[in-house]
Amino acid sequence: MELLEKLVEIRGVSGDESRVKEFILQYVGGSSDNWAVKPKIVHGEGFQDCLILVFGEPTTAIYAHMDSIGYSIGYDKELIKIGGPRAIDGMPLVGSDSGGEIETELMIIDSEDGPKTLKYVSDREFDRGTVLTFKPNFRETNDTVQSPYLDNRLGIWNALRVAETLENGAIVFSTYEEHGGNSVGFCARYLYDNYRVRQSLISDITWVTPGVKHSGGVAISMRDAGIPRRSYLNRIIALAKESGIEFQLEVESAGGSDGGVLQKSDLPIDWCFIGAPEDHVHSPDELVYKHDINTMVALYEYLMKSL
Repeated sequence: MELLEKLVEIRGVSGDESRVKEFILQYVGGSSDNWAVKPKIVHGEGFQDCLILVFGEPTTAIYAHMDSIGYSIGYDKELIKIGGPRAIDGMPLVGSDSGGEIETELMIIDSEDGPKTLKYVSDREFDRGTVLTFKPNFRETNDTVQSPYLDNRLGIWNALRVAETLENGAIVFSTYEEHGGNSVGFCARYLYDNYRVRQSLISDITWVTPGVKHSGGVAISMRDAGIPRRSYLNRIIALAKESGIEFQLEVESAGGSDGGVLQKSDLPIDWCFIGAPEDHVHSPDELVYKHDINTMVALYEYLMKSL
């Protein structure tokens, strides 16, 4: 969990993912000599802050978004949401501006004739446009991990674990997922044009719901706001059963991921969201069970060899 804790500490809201990308680049550079296959690293001009790892002859790509939710500072100390963070009065937030490091608290101001206003508490007025994130608070027990930003640093962690044994495949570390999606289209285009990759798995974290429980195994999403192609989904479920790895099936009416952006693209790419379920979604206290994390890694390893 040391790698996951380091990932959680990196500030990287939607539109500001470069530090996360640089951390992954350094990690891959220092670790990939010990992996089964040393990947080709694709990034730079034309890829914004995205990063692609290509292993052998890929047919399937893993997508893991690097960005997180947070807040932008507007006028008169107002906080404007980036993505959908849960606002909790007194919640600690951190960032930095021209005046140095920032540690502040969120304040919810009620209004009789309008929506609630979110502001930060400080004697100093921070630079307009500064981004603030949840203060890191990583907690680990024998059975669980609890922290801000398990969505989606845990998805990144899963992809990096799978990379250790991956012989043929690709991993895309994408941007902007929490605030509308942006980058998977041109990353998918690169993999399609150069390697004819037409299959994908979405390494992201889902929700605990009445139908998806803690410690029930990784969740395979049959649908959320988007609907994956049924024949591809059936193959994945059949392989999951064949593997003997514990999993559960998710069926939701809302929510989205990089898979939804792929579905709306003009590319014939199949996708399926597979991730561990968490509680306290989009808060500083996201909670995931280690059993579900372990089954997530195991199922991804199996699928990347079998699809």
